[in-house]
Amino acid sequence: QVQLVESGGGSVQAGGSLRLSCVASGLPFSNYGMGWFRQAPGKEREFVARISSSGGTTVYADSVKGRFTISRDNAKNTVYLQMNRLKPEDTAVYYCAVRDRFIAVYRYWGQGTQVTVSS
Repeated sequence: QVQLVESGGGSVQAGGSLRLSCVASGLPFSNYGMGWFRQAPGKEREFVARISSSGGTTVYADSVKGRFTISRDNAKNTVYLQMNRLKPEDTAVYYCAVRDRFIAVYRYWGQGTQVTVSS
C-alpha cells in the first residue's frame, strides 16, 4: 500500500520561506518521479514542480520558477519543496504525488498540507 505523508506547511508572511517534505512508503521510491501540486480555495489543482527518479531533471511552473526548489533524498524516501519569497497567491493546500513510470499521470497522492501566506 502506497502512502505519502506531507509535512512542513504553516502560516508565514509574504517574503518568507517554508520547506515542505513528503515521505513515501510502500513503493521503490528511487524508481519513481515525484511531483508537487497545489489547490487554492475555489480553484483547480495546479502543477507546481516535478523531479525525476534520480533527481537529475526538474520542471517548474512559471509561477514558482526561481522561488521554489524541488529536491529528493532517495535514501530517506523523501521529496522536498523549498519555497522562498512566498507570496499571498501561493496560499493553497500542497500535495505530493507519485508519477507513473511510463506515462505522464500521477498515480498516488498525499493528504496535503496547508500553506498560508499573509500580506
